[in-house]
Amino acid sequence: MTNYTLSPELNERFKNIKLLVLDVDGVMTNGGLTIGDDGQEYKTFHSHDGLGMKLLKATGVELAIITGRTSNVVKKRAETTGVAHFYQGAEDKLVAFNDLVHKSNLQAYQCAFMGDDVVDLPPMLKCGLALAVPDSPALVLQHAHYVTKKAGGFGAVREICELIMQAQGTFDAQMAKFLTQASIAN
Repeated sequence: MTNYTLSPELNERFKNIKLLVLDVDGVMTNGGLTIGDDGQEYKTFHSHDGLGMKLLKATGVELAIITGRTSNVVKKRAETTGVAHFYQGAEDKLVAFNDLVHKSNLQAYQCAFMGDDVVDLPPMLKCGLALAVPDSPALVLQHAHYVTKKAGGFGAVREICELIMQAQGTFDAQMAKFLTQASIAN
């Protein structure tokens, strides 16, 4: 369990989130791009992140992906983790973010954007909770409200999902079903 102490102001930002928007490369993956001789692109996702996304969605927080690249494997990952809004090939991520906010009938302060590079700064600067991974460039880190302890592709998304659930008071209920199953099995 992620158990970090947040300032009251930062906790309030996490509490307000109704939509978590994720970049892919460097956030949902470690940033490496594997391309085979056949031109097929391969990505590695962390299973902890996927479960965290599903648990967060079960609390009523929506998920979105905005990525500059186009990849079938990302589309499959979005489908299996309950991502409701999916933007691929988004050269201008702020345009995609603005469209997403409009379609979702939300205010920007109700959205979190998690990125790892300068192309993510425009939506990060507009949203209510700007999130970054630790190996992001200095300029991105300077503008993030929160920098994850875990690296992109290694549980950073799960860390954020748990922090949102903790701030919103839904974490214990999501974990209770696993604890109940464990006590029944013993």
